[in-house]
Amino acid sequence: MPRFLKSFLSRRGDEFAETAIAMPVVVLITIALLNLTMAGFASVNANNAANYGARVGSVYQQNQASAAYNAAMQSVSYAKIGAYTVSVSGGGFPGAQISVQTNWSVPNLMGSLLSFFGGSSLGGDIKGSATSVFRQEGW
Repeated sequence: MPRFLKSFLSRRGDEFAETAIAMPVVVLITIALLNLTMAGFASVNANNAANYGARVGSVYQQNQASAAYNAAMQSVSYAKIGAYTVSVSGGGFPGAQISVQTNWSVPNLMGSLLSFFGGSSLGGDIKGSATSVFRQEGW
């Protein structure tokens, strides 16, 4: 029985060393996946908002740009992740193109963590944009 106990206690240090080596890698991969998930979520929300805003603006007969802007902002107002800005251009007469651009940004969680592991600090946010163009309908 004492030999079994000695064997068990000597292996315990090996498991601790393996955990100490593997745990930072697992944490970095988890944070990277979380970061990519937030960026993907914000990108899809921005794309949907741009499409919705351009479509709404294309069917309005008056104040197309205002209608497109309000529709896009309403669409991104439900998103809890990310910061969004919307810009609208075009419209005004049947056949004109209405362009809605939605910019998004999410915090970069990996930027500050890389400096702990010898990497350069990337800092800042992850940013992107989505643009949708529709032709204004006319009757």
